[in-house]
Amino acid sequence: MISSFLRAARPKQWLKNILVFAAPGAAAVLDDPTELSRALLAFVAFCLAASGTYYWNDLFDIDADRAHPKKSKRPIAAGEIGIGAARVVGTALLFASIGVMALTERWQAVLVISTYIAVTLSYTIVLKHIAVVDLIAVASGFVLRAAGGATAAAVEMSSWFVLCTTFGSLFIVAGKRYAEIRELGDGARHTRSTMHEYSTDYLRVVLTIACGGAVVSYCVWAFERRDMSGSEWPFYELSIVPMLTALLRYALVLDSGDGAAPEDVFASDRVLQVLGLIWIVVFGMAVYTA
Repeated sequence: MISSFLRAARPKQWLKNILVFAAPGAAAVLDDPTELSRALLAFVAFCLAASGTYYWNDLFDIDADRAHPKKSKRPIAAGEIGIGAARVVGTALLFASIGVMALTERWQAVLVISTYIAVTLSYTIVLKHIAVVDLIAVASGFVLRAAGGATAAAVEMSSWFVLCTTFGSLFIVAGKRYAEIRELGDGARHTRSTMHEYSTDYLRVVLTIACGGAVVSYCVWAFERRDMSGSEWPFYELSIVPMLTALLRYALVLDSGDGAAPEDVFASDRVLQVLGLIWIVVFGMAVYTA
């Protein structure tokens, strides 16, 4: 029974919440124990919030999930967890997330995670049924994660950083829809109400725009950070290389027919993992050699 509740919380999805460390890391405050602890609290809060919204998403999607070859095995759809118990656990997780975020003593951070919960629940109930809006709603969740970490650690987010996060998130979300259509074909429309409105050609356009926007905004942000730091070392500029390579690698994964579950791609693709490690090292050197 406990394993069913844990699976319904989707711990593999918690990987997305690493984004809370992006802004504090770029601002070089993660070596401060106080700000690091606040960033960690933000991470835990978003894990709880995400799991809570997944419970409610599965409650609202129970019929559609039962028609899906993979989602039908989810604990709520499979009947392993009762509807009443799922409602209680889902609600408790959402309130717990706000409580944990309040421990950061930053009201802005509490506002961000409350907005995240509101947007995610709105997506579950209404927004996912509106084509294009559903893509933006999911992508905004990633941006709010980054904003949550920034507000928890009381650091500013550059406009170019926000744009890079926005376009990068849209790239991942559009890629997921693209992979779902290629994987399920006509059956995809039975799992998401908006899927019949998307075509692979349209999603390729979205992917191209999102990838281009992510690359340009990251490049501008990297040069902006270099100028602000006054460093003579080219690490900020060099960080563009693994970032661009990772985007192109992920585009190749999508083109090969994978990507319906981005978390599985990142957990299994060794090239993406190495590129991520290289980016962390190079960007870390940029931040701490300035």
